Amino acid sequence: MQRTTRTSFLAALAALATAAAAAVALASPALAAGPTASFDKTADWGSGWEGKYTITNGGTSTITSWQVAFTLPIGTTLGSYWDAALSSDGQRHTFTNRSWNGTIAPGASVSFGFLATGSGSPTNCTPNGAPCGGGPTTPPTTTPPPTTPPPTTPPPTTPPPTTPPTTGLPKHALIGYLHASFANGSGYLRMADVPADWDIVNLAFGEPTSVTSGDIRFQLCPVTECPNVETEAEFVAAIRARQQQGKKVLLSIGGQNGQVQLTTTAARDTFVRSVSAIIDRYGLDGLDIDFEGHSLYLNPGDTDFRNPTTPVIVNLIAAIRTLKQRYGTGFVLTMAPETFFAQLGYQFYGPGPWGGQDPRAGSYLPVIHALRDILTVLHVQDYNSGPIVGLDNQYHTMGGADFHIAMTDMLLAGFPVAGNTSAVFPALREDQVAFGAPSSTSAGNGYVAPAGVQQAVNCLVSGQACGGYTPRSGTNPNFRGLMTWSINWDRYYAWEFRLNHGPFLRTLP
Repeated sequence: MQRTTRTSFLAALAALATAAAAAVALASPALAAGPTASFDKTADWGSGWEGKYTITNGGTSTITSWQVAFTLPIGTTLGSYWDAALSSDGQRHTFTNRSWNGTIAPGASVSFGFLATGSGSPTNCTPNGAPCGGGPTTPPTTTPPPTTPPPTTPPPTTPPPTTPPTTGLPKHALIGYLHASFANGSGYLRMADVPADWDIVNLAFGEPTSVTSGDIRFQLCPVTECPNVETEAEFVAAIRARQQQGKKVLLSIGGQNGQVQLTTTAARDTFVRSVSAIIDRYGLDGLDIDFEGHSLYLNPGDTDFRNPTTPVIVNLIAAIRTLKQRYGTGFVLTMAPETFFAQLGYQFYGPGPWGGQDPRAGSYLPVIHALRDILTVLHVQDYNSGPIVGLDNQYHTMGGADFHIAMTDMLLAGFPVAGNTSAVFPALREDQVAFGAPSSTSAGNGYVAPAGVQQAVNCLVSGQACGGYTPRSGTNPNFRGLMTWSINWDRYYAWEFRLNHGPFLRTLP
């Protein structure tokens, strides 16, 4: 989730490769003091490839933003991408920096990556408007993505509890994020004005004092940004009123700007202390983990999601278990990974056997797996995503019911991680699975009109109106519900999400 209008964020994968050409793009001599860009085709598996652009500041002044545009030939289409925002006009694609990688000091570099289907390569590259040239590189030799379908009913390695715990939530829940610490273009919404339809309200966001400190802070939106912000006492009173109605209010940690890396045990312990202080201060019901960007990754050699060794993974698992032990059975735990961190793990996991993949691919899987016994709801962000391969071994693209069905089915059926049938991510319980959708066109890429969202739910719950995709998980009558970014954007668009999906969920059997 992010503070600005939801545009595309990480939604990509790192790939496997054979020898391929690449181009090194340099700025023209007249613009030599500005940014230059180099392109590498880092992987090629015949029907598609992975590309990477590196932007370097060759000047003497700091660059505060960058933009790289290029053209793909007809027959070659852009897929997943990461570490940049994207706009396209036909075959012309323009990538713009994200908030965390726009500043480049003299002599420093940043990069972004993407996938493409087809054999063509980028042409007419321009970094910040300057023309680019090219030269060859040779990627590592690897193998293509898996083509063998996973087993319909994978054998779980750690069987989940057979009886869902008592959570106080309705069978089918409506979940939303509230911009509590910032306004955003949708405007500030007081907690007391949040309609009672929302069963879980995730307060966005708790953020760290620094990336590796583990010290999480949360405060209400400043008056200068939100003139109508309530007092803290009014905020707490409104939370209590929601809780008396049976609703849950959680602290959501992370979002686009909240990069959290628990690289040390000291950071882990600070995380526990600081998060506990916030929960206690506002009397919250639990925690939502919305780690994005570079918060989670896997070190080389960390290849088994069942036995992670990377400190940022191990320490996060330990910290959440400590919080659960502190607050007991009533502690609500939700997670909101992007598809890059979860379903992408079907194809790629971490750096891969040759170390050339993006180390963040599938990196939520060990966290989800280790905490599945205390996980209340996993609601993957089915938006701001590139195409992702489903259990039918076909790419599924956001923006329709099919994407929601295929992505959610993976969690309800389980799947082999990185194509390894001896390392199967077991299915989650039906009541632990929801999916996330933008509340409006302004809230994120991949908006689906209410009819399409409800088509996906009907397919997952009862097997009706599934279109061309047959869920491997069968029917899921205990499917938990729907999440949206965000409650504020929903209010801005006359409550389209709430007014359509709240009554719909309540009528499901």
